[in-house]
Amino acid sequence: MLMIGFIRHGITKWNKEGRTQGAIDIPLDEEGIQMARKLGERLSFESWGLIYTSPLQRARETAELIASKQPRLKVRTDYRLREVGEGRKEGTTEMDRVRKWGGLWRNLPLGIERDERVMQRIMSFIDEVKKDGTHKKVLVVSHGSFIKKVIQVLCPTVRFHGEIKNASLTIITLNDQNRCILLNCVKHLN
Repeated sequence: MLMIGFIRHGITKWNKEGRTQGAIDIPLDEEGIQMARKLGERLSFESWGLIYTSPLQRARETAELIASKQPRLKVRTDYRLREVGEGRKEGTTEMDRVRKWGGLWRNLPLGIERDERVMQRIMSFIDEVKKDGTHKKVLVVSHGSFIKKVIQVLCPTVRFHGEIKNASLTIITLNDQNRCILLNCVKHLN
């Protein structure tokens, strides 16, 4: 059995402004750094073998802050874990989109990465980690939209319609029957 802890990066200035980040490389803000440190403290009492991260700075910083609490926990960057490409939506707020493209902007072809491509990235990564088999418990630091897609792919019976919270932890066990044993948990932030 493989256990994967999916972590959304700490908060950024753009998260607070309601801007779509997508592939734009935005750093954590001070609050995001503190969130990652708190999650690192929580995870320091658990035994994780490895931490994979998206190459985007906000995820890498989160992963490095978590790993700093466990010196033997190595960080590996994997391009497949990057956020869903949001095309022309990137850098805009809801108000910007309505002003630019009107109230039906969601129906426009804005160059958003197709679900099939994201699912392909997810399964390619998961298959490789399973095949490697070196570690039975790994962490993955990624992004909100990406983690929502992961839940859809790996645990299709889980109905989750909210937002994946910054610095949250979702744990999925992969076996004959995948199970989501922790969903969007932020108890370490309270």
